[in-house]
Amino acid sequence: MESTPALAAPQPNYLIGPSRHGHALKPSSFFPEKRHPSAASLRLQKQYPLTLCGVLQRPASPLTCNATLSDTYSEVNELADIDWENLGFGLLSTDYMYTMKCGRDGNFSKGELRRFGNIELSPSAGVLNYGQGLFEGLKAYRKHDGNILLFRPEENALRMRMGAERMCMPAPTVEQFVEAVKATVLANKRWIPPNGKGSLYIRPLLMGSGAVLGLAPSPEYTFIIYVSPVGNYFKEGVAPIHLVVEHELHRATPGGTGGVKTIGNYAAVLKAQSAAKAKGFSDVLYLDCVHKKYLEEVSSCNIFVVKGNVISTPAIKGTILPGITRKSIIDVARSEGFQVEERLVAVEELLDADEVFCTGTAVVVSPVGSITYRGKRVTYVEGGFGVVAQQLYSVLTRLQMGLIDDKMNWTVELR
Repeated sequence: MESTPALAAPQPNYLIGPSRHGHALKPSSFFPEKRHPSAASLRLQKQYPLTLCGVLQRPASPLTCNATLSDTYSEVNELADIDWENLGFGLLSTDYMYTMKCGRDGNFSKGELRRFGNIELSPSAGVLNYGQGLFEGLKAYRKHDGNILLFRPEENALRMRMGAERMCMPAPTVEQFVEAVKATVLANKRWIPPNGKGSLYIRPLLMGSGAVLGLAPSPEYTFIIYVSPVGNYFKEGVAPIHLVVEHELHRATPGGTGGVKTIGNYAAVLKAQSAAKAKGFSDVLYLDCVHKKYLEEVSSCNIFVVKGNVISTPAIKGTILPGITRKSIIDVARSEGFQVEERLVAVEELLDADEVFCTGTAVVVSPVGSITYRGKRVTYVEGGFGVVAQQLYSVLTRLQMGLIDDKMNWTVELR
């Protein structure tokens, strides 16, 4: 079957493609008079007409999407039937994913929403043979009124473009990236946890999908977005995590790819991380590979050290990922009256710190209960957040969930 030729606005509760009984829908099934939307739905549609992405917008600010709908797309509005109270940080297969391809000309085709599932790749694909791939991570939150909030999606788009330049790849424009995220989130709206129960984790991928044998850029690239509802990243939840400083293995080197979110950066930490977890630690804190004395980051988080009113974090210098949560926490901390220093932070500064905490999309803010360095354990907080980490966590998460006014203009609201 052929895909629909354009992302024609699917009306609420109408099916596009095969019906729920497995039969193809007749053309008459697409017309409103064949279904009976509620009076409230009709009033809502009149006040906020659906745009091409299904995002409710006022008529003065229409939204367009560079995407088509696969013939398996249907809109379902009820919440998924899962245990929202016990979400961990693991993959739950949702309804739809977004795909878009780019050839040698560097231009991405129209994207498509299709059923979540496996993809087909040549065994000679650039991503499989030479690791030419990037990924991003961001979240969507459900507000009390049912509307959806995205947090700084344009920052993820910009970071992917920066990484793509380093990895010799074309990348979607910021507009293409953001609109693709919106379309994917709305197509999986029923998987967004109720307010306060978690978030919808959004994973964009950019990879060399074309076949290549010799070491060279891929002739084709695929951009994919999939999503999963998630709870806390660490098994401790918001309880303090326990880190061990790694002084032999290193996450990144100067001139390498530590400052971009390429897939290879993360496989490299698995050996040290697995050894640490076998000894009862939550994760690993890495040092710089030149002097072996300055803090870099945890396996997938940035780190902050608190002393009095001063919050210090390692400076971005090519070996540390420029985390979007990191950037946001710095701005929040300064707005709350803290002095924030981005600089070289020596490992010895951990010995007399008041608090230590980590930041990242998955963890948001995670308090550190202890750090062990060369056999010496330093303890910070027992059983919960330190005062500073709690304050910053509260402000940022309340902003992300729409519980306070967004004076930073960081959130994007979908209805």
